[in-house]
Amino acid sequence: MRRAALNAAAVALLLGAAAGAQAQAERIGSVDTAFQWLGRDHDIVVEAYDDPRVQGVTCYVSRARTGGIKGTLGLAEDRAEASISCHQVGPIRIAEPLARQQQVFSERMSILFKRLRVVRMVDAQRNALVYLTYSDKLIEGSPQNSVSAVPVPRETPIPVK
Repeated sequence: MRRAALNAAAVALLLGAAAGAQAQAERIGSVDTAFQWLGRDHDIVVEAYDDPRVQGVTCYVSRARTGGIKGTLGLAEDRAEASISCHQVGPIRIAEPLARQQQVFSERMSILFKRLRVVRMVDAQRNALVYLTYSDKLIEGSPQNSVSAVPVPRETPIPVK
């Protein structure tokens, strides 16, 4: 019985650590872009994502959200467009080596397959962190995307795996 409880606790800890590896969105605000008689209005939302592996870096992502009945029920397909702006918001601390490229955040944008993704890339030569946002749905052959870079002070070299 005690062993089963310890195993369950270990699994819960591992799942919690895996879930914590991705950034969580904090809604900063939104603006309405079109009034809808039924359901919520169409809007543009701005969310902040703190990089879970780089203390002191926050990315702000803006994207359109479809309203109406479908949007309210989560059945609408949001546009595959987003903008990103990442900034140093405090002292940068990197506790462990970073992968050269790693997904930091992913969120569903439609009931089927389309996702908004934020990927961190390390530019070791320039000691900078580059963040790319894109939707994995193709628009006329290529996904919409946006990029932002955060220069890291030279006295804080970026450890890379």
